[in-house]
Amino acid sequence: MPKSIWSRRHALAALAAWWMPAAQAAAESSSPGFDLQPWPRGRAAPAFPATDMTGQAVSLQALRGKVVLVNFWASWCEPCRAEMPSLQALAEREKAQLVVLTINLKESPEAIARFVQSTVLTLPVLRDPLGDTARAWGIKIYPSTVLVDPAGQVRSVVRGALDWAGAEGETLWRPLLRAEPQRTPKR
Repeated sequence: MPKSIWSRRHALAALAAWWMPAAQAAAESSSPGFDLQPWPRGRAAPAFPATDMTGQAVSLQALRGKVVLVNFWASWCEPCRAEMPSLQALAEREKAQLVVLTINLKESPEAIARFVQSTVLTLPVLRDPLGDTARAWGIKIYPSTVLVDPAGQVRSVVRGALDWAGAEGETLWRPLLRAEPQRTPKR
């Protein structure tokens, strides 16, 4: 084999040996599949459906004292479906201090029931048949999860999917257990 071909092969092999780990490290350290948006100071939590699909009454007022995650989803949304088991696991594991509510966007009761049955979902599901609730909350990306502190104050919105039952999710909701109430600026 001529020396120039051998040298090029070694150079390419060396480049590949350097590039592959660098590309993998870049992919692993790249930004997550979600972003965190602060809730505007002084803006109250909009209303949402007052009952879940089983007829149980639901209100943020009644959930005071617990962190509340309000997850907006749809069964046609692949990231929503992928995220749901972690929300379920988190709600079961942290039920003494946290509640997860889910709000389904524009799907029929039958479609929601099929999804709930196929996934054995036990989280409360509220319906948003026309998308009015999502609009009121400013939700445009699915899934989106609103974080509400124990005082009932909305703190932020997570746009996109993540592992809520893992360390990444815990870094977002656990600090709310110790959160100081937000004060509305005096005018």
